[in-house]
Formats: sequence, structure tokens, C-alpha cells
Amino acid sequence: MADALPTEFDVVVIGTGLPESILAAACSRSGQRVLHVDSRSYYGGNWASFTFSGLLSWLKEYQQTSDIEDKSATAWQDLIDDTEEAIALRGKDETIQHTEVFCYASQDMDDSTAETDALQKIPSSVACGTLATPLGSGCLSEETHVTSYEVPAEDTPKNEGEVFLEATNVEETQAKEQCGDKTCTHAVSDRGEDENRPVVEDSAERPKRNRVTYSQIVKEGRRFNIDLVSKLLYSQGLLIDLLIKSNVSRYAEFKNVTRILSFREGKVEQVPCSRADVFNSKELTMVEKRMLMKFLTFCLDYEQHPDEYQEFTQCSFSEYLKTKKLTPNLQHFVLHSIAMTESSCTTIDGLKAAKNFLRCLGRYGNTPFLFPLYGQGEIPQGFCRMCAVFGGIYCLRHKVQCLVVDRESGRCKAIIIDHFGQRISAKHFIVEDSYLSEETCSNVQYKQISRAVLITDQSVLRADSDQEISILIVPPAEPGAHAVRVTELCSSTMTCMKDTYLVHLTCSSSKTAREDLESVVKKLFTPYAETEEDKEELTKPRLLWALYFTMRDSSGISRSSYCGLPSNVYVCSGPDCGLGNEYAVQQAEMLFQEIFPGEEFCPPPPNPEDIIFDGDDKQPEASGTNNIVMAKLESSEGSKNLESPGKHLPN
Repeated sequence: MADALPTEFDVVVIGTGLPESILAAACSRSGQRVLHVDSRSYYGGNWASFTFSGLLSWLKEYQQTSDIEDKSATAWQDLIDDTEEAIALRGKDETIQHTEVFCYASQDMDDSTAETDALQKIPSSVACGTLATPLGSGCLSEETHVTSYEVPAEDTPKNEGEVFLEATNVEETQAKEQCGDKTCTHAVSDRGEDENRPVVEDSAERPKRNRVTYSQIVKEGRRFNIDLVSKLLYSQGLLIDLLIKSNVSRYAEFKNVTRILSFREGKVEQVPCSRADVFNSKELTMVEKRMLMKFLTFCLDYEQHPDEYQEFTQCSFSEYLKTKKLTPNLQHFVLHSIAMTESSCTTIDGLKAAKNFLRCLGRYGNTPFLFPLYGQGEIPQGFCRMCAVFGGIYCLRHKVQCLVVDRESGRCKAIIIDHFGQRISAKHFIVEDSYLSEETCSNVQYKQISRAVLITDQSVLRADSDQEISILIVPPAEPGAHAVRVTELCSSTMTCMKDTYLVHLTCSSSKTAREDLESVVKKLFTPYAETEEDKEELTKPRLLWALYFTMRDSSGISRSSYCGLPSNVYVCSGPDCGLGNEYAVQQAEMLFQEIFPGEEFCPPPPNPEDIIFDGDDKQPEASGTNNIVMAKLESSEGSKNLESPGKHLPN
């Protein structure tokens, strides 16, 4: 229970998203006493990953959370003195809006189970979103108006206890189910170069597709790991460097993204990235190959040739590309598949993006990107484990009522947890933006991210291998609209069941997620209900299930935008719309240096031989990163992790 927690800490971190988890790990590693608390029942916040039924449970939680707060006097108010005031925190997470679910896969009535029936009883209309089903779907009915639905208990998010101490009860990833007790942390690439070549479609030799029903999706729900935020790791990016430096990489596995795709004139094509890809490509003429190689070579060291771009700094990158004598085909590839930027971005930003893409090539594979097996949610959990190993204490499913502020100094002194009110004091407080009240955020102008999660039965570009991981940028159809980023994951990423693909769509919001993304979905996929089993056209993958929602983007907000924030309270943002995780890592490091100037940010782990365990005769002379580190371990697993620091991402 939370009332068994210690009452004094150096740092209290509220929220378990990626930047908060990195900060908690850094603070714990530097010898600080850390309490990491979250009102949710799972790690990661909006960076989390869910099984299929876990995702439905998450939707239910958002839809059934009441806006009505308990206005009656509660016990915790008695813990605030006359010389103090309370800054209330938000009781309801409002970062997710406009949720809409569509099921297109047919229902196998002969195999209908109680679990399936329960999962389909989804409210068709609720306050914070809608769940709808298209006509013709054999799975859900428009007449279904049920106030609640059940999720099988064994598929709900796992949390073993309410208080998580040190390394003992930090939630384990599903890697244990596949790899036993050993976690492999190197990048995986299990195919040859020839497997990446698109297959020329021959209608006479088209393979018959396996029929996937909604019942199968539900039964295989544990094989899905569905990310709330869709991101990839640049192989030379800040997050990869931090994972290797801190040795958190031992807690995760990664696979190479195998293909960069392009969408042009209604067709999906593979984009050549490396020098070998360029010269082996059949999509480019010999002249185009030479032109492309010359331009990419320039991008790698464009700073050394300012005369080449100086007079175009006020132009858009797309306008600049037209001056480089590139064909329209090459301009499209560079803008949308290499730089991966909007057409309106500046020339400098476009060149920076292209250089970042090119310098990441070849470190772990033929593309610049890695994807964490079992989903993005494994990354914040890895940093939570690091924090716990060095003494951090974890507490989930406990609401933080308020921040307690001293009226005279204006500094935050404590937080109060739960209705019965336990007061916990600390020197520094790190808060995820979603916890701040509407009054505190009254002057903040938030952006929104439109998201879609799809389950399909085939890749958008078929190849020899059915285990491709692809990224595709779909350009805007009209001026002023945003490009849509599409990430397609195969079953070998441990994010979906066999014979299906998990597809993530992301763009900056202008309307609701469905309005922003549905046109792209229709270009790439065919809803299952619109095809016939025997007379279907196999030119597009079939869409089996879809979820649309908008997510708040709180990145780039200055501290001064928040009202009445105490000087020792620091705010972390939620996920941004970018492809990589650079912003989260930069924010975590900046806040750490602000709180503890001069301290090293997430230094390498100590030599296991230098660790003093409880009960040993020797004690460290002083705490700190440069001395012997005390570690409290209550499980053999924690000891194994410390004693086996050699497994990490290769440099």
C-alpha cells in the first residue's frame, strides 16, 4: 500500500512516460532517492504498448472515466498547514480524444466464444470518443448500445502489486515468453539483400490469402503489442547512444527496419538508400543514379559548401531541390523518403534531415532505423528497471492529489497521494504535462497528433519475404495538408499475430484523426467487408480492424506558459509528432542538468565486482556516481542483470 512508502525523497517523478523514466533513471543513478509514481495501472503513459484486449481495456478506461470529481472534503486536505497551499493536479487524463474503432473482419460464428462476445460489447457512443462499425461488418452491429464490455482477465495489463520497490517487481516484458531468461539486445537482421526486392505480381501465381476472422484476432490477442505512439530509433540517434552508454539496451531487443517506401502516382515503390541500393535499383535510370549519388554525397557534408545553399536559406526545401537539376522522381524520393520532411520545411532543415538519414545508414543494417521488439513501450520500462536497480521506488495505481507549496518561499514541499492522504516530501518534483490542472495550463496552446492503428492481412508492397518492416511517407493530397507517416510491422517484431501486419499512421492534426487519415487508408487498403472471398481483387491489402484517435502534443512548450508553477517543479512533455525520440532525450538531459548541474547524465554502469550488496562487510565511503554504488536487489534476476553487462547494442 502507498501508506507504507517512506515519507522523504530527493526527487519525486509523476508519470512513467519516456522522458520521465529517463530522468528517474538518471537521478537514481546519481545517488538520489527517487519515488516514481503513476496513477495509471501500466508503465509508459502515452508511450505504452498493449495487447489487443489490453488496448480495448485502455479504451474502456478513457471512455468510462467520469468528468465529475468528488467535491466533498477529503482527509488529505487536513495535511495542508495554514502556511501552505495546494496546487491540485488533474483527475482525468484528457490527452486522448476522438477515439473511433472499426471492425471489418468477419466473425466466425461457429467459433464464437464467451471472450469474443465480451470483447465486442463496445459502447457505440461515449463522451470522449465514438466507437463505430461500418455497414456490412459481420463483427459489430450499429444497434449495439452496451454501457460496458468485459476483457478476459488474463489479457488485462499486468501489474503484480501496488508498490514496486527497487528491481524486484518492475514489470517484465513479454520477451521472457519467447527467449526464456535471456534477453538478446543486438539488432536482428535475418534476411539476405535479395529478399527486399519487390515481387512482380502475376495474377496466375498469386497466393491465396489466409482468412483472418475477428475471433482469431481476439484469441491471438496476446501476440499483439500495439503502441500508442509510433516511433523508430535512428541508429546514430541520441536514444541509441543513451541506451548503449547506460547499458539499458540489455533490457530490449531490436530489429532493423528493412525497407523505405515511397508513394507516388498511386503506387508504392521501394526507395534505394545505400550506394549499392541506388546502383541496383531498376526504378532509376543510369543518369538518375549518378545525379542522386552526387546530391547525397553533397548532403553528407553540406556545411562545408555554404555557397551551394546560402542564397536559398529563405526558400522551402522542395524549391531548393528544383534548382539542383534533379528529376521530379528524385525530388520526390529525397523530400519524402530520405529527408522525410514536409514540402514547406526550410532548406537548412531539409539538408539537416537528409544528412541525419544518411549518416545513420549502415550502422546496423541497410536503413537508418531500428524498431524495439514487443513495441515502443519496452524503452521506458527499461529505464524504469535501471532506476529500480539503483534504489528507485515505484508506485502505480495511486492518484497524486496535489502539490503542496510553501506560501513564503513559493517552492513545492510535498505531494499528497490518494484520498486517504499520505504526504511525501521531496526537494525536486518532475511532473508529466497531462497531470497538470486546467487552471495551470490555461495559457498553453497545445498541438494535436492524429493517429490510426490498423490490422491488415498483407503488406502494402509484397516481396519474397513476408517479414518486412517498412516505413512510408504519403505526401499531402492538397496544399496546406500534412504528410502522413506509415509504419508497417510484421509478426517477427512481436507486435502482431502470424499472417497479419500492424500498421501505424501518424500526422499533425488539422481535424479529427479519422478525417485526417481515412483518405490515406483508402488509398493503401481495401476494407474486408468490401471484398468477396472468391472474387476479391488482390491489388491492395485487406483492412481487418482500425482504431483512430487524436493525442495531445505538448512538446515545445516553454515553462513560462504554465501558470503558478513552483521553481522546483519541472514539466515533461508527452510524445511529439516526430519520427525519432530525440526530443524526449534532449528534454530529459536538459532538465537533469538544470536540477543537478555538474552531474554526469546517465553514466555507464559500475563494474559488477565493485558493487556492495546489503549484508556484505564493506560499505562504500560515500555515495555518488564516482564511488562504489549501493544496490538493493531482492531477486536473482536483478543480480543477473548487473553481473551480465556485456549484452548490448553493438557500437
